Order: sequence, then structure tokens, then C-alpha cells
Amino acid sequence: MPGNFLKELGVDQPIILAPMAGGSGTPELVAAVSNAGGLGSWGGGYATPQQILDAAKQIRALTSKPFALNLFAGGYNIRPPVDPAPMLAMVTKAHEALGLPPPVLPPVPENPFDDQLAAVIEARPALFSFTFGIPDADALARLRKAGIRTCGTATTVEEGRALAAAGVESIAAQGEEAGAHRGTFLAAMEDSMVPTLDLTRGIVAATSLPVFASGGLMDGRDIAAALATGAQAAQLGTAFLVCPESGAAAPYKKALCDAREDTTVITRAYSGREARGLRNKFIDMTADTPILPFRQQNDLTRPMRTESGKKGTPDYISLWAGRGVTRARHAGGRADENANRGNRWRVTRSAGRAGCGRRHGPRHRACDARSALSPRLFPPPCAPAPPASANNRFRRCRDRRQPARA
Repeated sequence: MPGNFLKELGVDQPIILAPMAGGSGTPELVAAVSNAGGLGSWGGGYATPQQILDAAKQIRALTSKPFALNLFAGGYNIRPPVDPAPMLAMVTKAHEALGLPPPVLPPVPENPFDDQLAAVIEARPALFSFTFGIPDADALARLRKAGIRTCGTATTVEEGRALAAAGVESIAAQGEEAGAHRGTFLAAMEDSMVPTLDLTRGIVAATSLPVFASGGLMDGRDIAAALATGAQAAQLGTAFLVCPESGAAAPYKKALCDAREDTTVITRAYSGREARGLRNKFIDMTADTPILPFRQQNDLTRPMRTESGKKGTPDYISLWAGRGVTRARHAGGRADENANRGNRWRVTRSAGRAGCGRRHGPRHRACDARSALSPRLFPPPCAPAPPASANNRFRRCRDRRQPARA
């Protein structure tokens, strides 16, 4: 039976911020989660070594608590090249709609992992997590020598066994409900879409490693269910995207809060790699268009995505989201107000209510999870107050603790 991995790292609460590369997962968001008692994670998959070092420095300026850094440990050069002309034509249409000059085809980038890993080792986070593959034995040995714990992503039980055999110390079980990129690396994506709770239960049974459940988890009920499968923690991403510290663009936040049904799809349209996000115009435009390899497709669509955010339209943004996205609307108030203000405190109030067993399932199980998370990350309802930073908000709810409403 594995020990309490997060406690060994100095993390109080069984919750992990999913690493979100590309701008949504800011140092401020990472620090806010760590300061609230969870484990903040910063996604550096697209970052240069210097950007990784700068991000770690920013995080340390905002928190003295443990945090994680995450990289892509594979995913490059796994698909044959395609004729770029049809995709360039589609992106040109998007550029015209946004008032941008015609796109320029970027080169197929080399895998930057080795240089990025050197920066991670220099930065010395409490945990190094990775996805899309497994670092080689030398890389894992260097991390162990530096005293950095490791966590790999698995989307099947077989991948969990492979991570354990390689000497990785913990596993993030990424279920099919998870938003953003699929971490699959052994089998085809279509054969690796296992529901989160089933996957977590399977990896717990197949390995002796600590397992963190990830995928579609949004509130206290979900976290209670994840812990009941044997997971040591729950990893959440979509649930944090609408908070004020998130770097998600305003139309992205609004789209999350507006969601009334699960319209998420698996697409390669934005990055060249399979990822789950809200269906939008660009995904439909490119449905029959050959997709460029990862990350060439990502680099081609970056100017379009950036400008779409500036213009306030979600049509050309990668709206990564998990299957639990419809519960983002529980932030309360108008969706545009929540998107503009990042009114995360109402989201956590709703999550706190869901975490209480008065209405939702066996009380002892749900309230145990809520006790573990509350009052910091999922506080009980408290008297209305203006939105504030994550740390002040959680502190306010702790000081003004009241019984959960039925």
C-alpha cells in the first residue's frame, strides 16, 4: 500500500491543479492553489528553458508551498507529413475574418524536452510531472539525484504498468472525460478512452504507486468518488479555468460558463494532437482537412487563437474543457459577468454544497472528502462578499464558516 505521497511533498489537501500549458495556467493560479493547500502545477510544454526558470521564480515569489512543473515527454514526429496547402487555406479564412495577414507555414519543431528538463532540474520543483510518453532512464535518474519526485500520465492500465516499470513514483490517471490533450502513448487514442473512475480503480489495482484521478472532476462529489476508488488525490483543470488567476481569455471563460450541455469533442484541429474541447467554428471548418503534425499545427494556429481572444470571439480559440464543463455555470450570476470578473468564489461555494452529503450520496463518504478539502479549496457556503484573490477568498470562508445549506 503506497504512503501518502502528497503529504510527503508537504501538500495538505488531496487536490492538484492540472498543468495547463499555453497560458491558461499562470504562475498566479499555481501559487493560489498551492497557498490554499493543494498542489499547483505549471505546464511548460511549450516554454523555452528560460521561460521555465522565470515561471518557477515567479511562483516562488508568490508562495513558499510546494508546486509542480510539467512537460511533454513525447508526441513529436509520430505522424507522417501531410500536404499543408488545405490547412493553410482554412487558417487563411480565419485570418481574414480576424483581420490578420495571411499565415506563414511554420517549420516542424524538434522535440525540446532535453533542454526543458535541464531547466526543470535547475528550478527544483517538488514534483515533476509529464505526459505523452515516459522520459528515458537517464532523465529519471537525473531527477532522482536532484531530489525531484515524479508523476507520469496514463490513459490505460497498460500505460500505468509501463510507468511503474520505468521507476516513475506516481501516476495521474487521465480518464476519457479529461479536457485538453490526451496523454496516450502506447495504443491508439480510440482504444485508450477509459472513464476516469474505472481507469483509476484499474491502475490502483495493477500498481503499487500513488494514483491521482484526473478527468471531468468538478466538485466535492466528484472528488469523493475519485478518492473512493483508491486515488490519493483528484486533479482538476476545467474547474479552475474561470477563476481570476487563470490566464484564459475572456471569451474562453464565457464559453465555459455558458455551457448548458456537453458539446466537447476530441479534435486535432488546434495543435495536431488529440485534445478535448468545446466544439466551435474552426473545428467544424477543418473537419475534412488534413491536420499538420504536432506541434506544427499548434504553431500555425497560435496567431489565430491569440487574436480571437483579443477580438472577444470564441470561434477560433482552443476551448479545452472536460466533460464536466456544464457545471462551470454554477459560478452564479450572468455568464459574461463571471467570465469578465473571474468570479471563482461562487464556483467554490457551489462545489462546497455539492461536497456535502446532505443531498448527494452517502454522507460519511462525501463529507469526508469535503472535510479534507474544506475550507480552503472547496469551502462551505459563507455570507456573500465581493470576489477576491484565491488566498483571501479561502481565508474569508474559513473564518466565516457556517453549516452547509441543504
